[in-house]
Amino acid sequence: MVILSSYSQDENSSEPELRVPQTCLDPNLNQGDIASETNPSLEQGTARESLRPDNFDEYIGQEKLKSALKISMDAARKRQDIASMGHVMLYGPPGLGKTSCAYLIAKELGTSIKTFSAPALDRPKDIIGILMSLNTGDVLFIDEIHRLNKVTEELLYPALEDFEVDLNSGKDSSSRIMRLKINKFILVGATTKLGYISAPLRDRFLHVHRMQYYTHEELAEIISKNAKKLLVNINSSGLMEIASRSRGTPRIANRLLRLVRDYADHLEADLINEQIAHKALDLYQIDKYGLDKMDKKILEVLIQHYKGGPAGLETIAGLIGEDKNTVEDYYEPFLIQSGLLLRTQRGRVVTEKGLEYCR
Repeated sequence: MVILSSYSQDENSSEPELRVPQTCLDPNLNQGDIASETNPSLEQGTARESLRPDNFDEYIGQEKLKSALKISMDAARKRQDIASMGHVMLYGPPGLGKTSCAYLIAKELGTSIKTFSAPALDRPKDIIGILMSLNTGDVLFIDEIHRLNKVTEELLYPALEDFEVDLNSGKDSSSRIMRLKINKFILVGATTKLGYISAPLRDRFLHVHRMQYYTHEELAEIISKNAKKLLVNINSSGLMEIASRSRGTPRIANRLLRLVRDYADHLEADLINEQIAHKALDLYQIDKYGLDKMDKKILEVLIQHYKGGPAGLETIAGLIGEDKNTVEDYYEPFLIQSGLLLRTQRGRVVTEKGLEYCR
């Protein structure tokens, strides 16, 4: 049985608001797979340990991305149709701020955000229930969007283009498809593997942006802001010591800040300086280039067993005892970015810089 929804008109909006009865939603959808379903503007009173920026002015780096999004959001507001800013695809290595950017889009637009991981949306009724529950202008954030199954992906097509969903009614020979209107929304997809996303889905995103690695100066600024939130006293040399070992990634910078904070608290130090940060990160086996034990092991295995390569991904993963997806998604990007490793058609090869590093 299909339960039809009713429209209500907000007196301050030109868009009709689709109200969906709770019974339309799937009661079996695993709420543990939902990262959040919230209005970002209501998060001011929560714990600041999340360290997420509160607005785009606090969002350090990714200047081209911020400029493009601000222009689109401003234009959409002037048209009084915020969903017309279009859907957004963010791709790049993990930890560069894709989730934070999605939250800030919702916050800047004054709407709510619902976040999901793609593997949690494995049944058609899951995504239909979510789409029908969205209010006008809401942001739907799907992480790891390259892992959407084919059926769920195809159900998204009419929702993204025409803001409609197809519902099946009845069974067997008596079944029929009903197409229902849904509220206009903004989909923000995040992925580390843009090439794994089908062309029909990718082409429905108006904005496709690659997240860039951060400079040491940008990371130092991020660490400084977050140190204030964590009530950590740190000087400029301590900031640069942590930033230089953070692999160009804010998520890693925040993790290292917490580790150095623990080390300083253990020593009962009032100030984190270069010396304390250096000793702390050496203790946690993170060298001056930001490489950890596993990064070094990948390079050493290639040199010792294959004279620097080439060697296949599965072979490397087997030799170091790590999952191949972890090697490909987490370790390789920074090794390649740092000029220590090359990815060729024949396999992975250690560069001259990598050979020099391991000597």
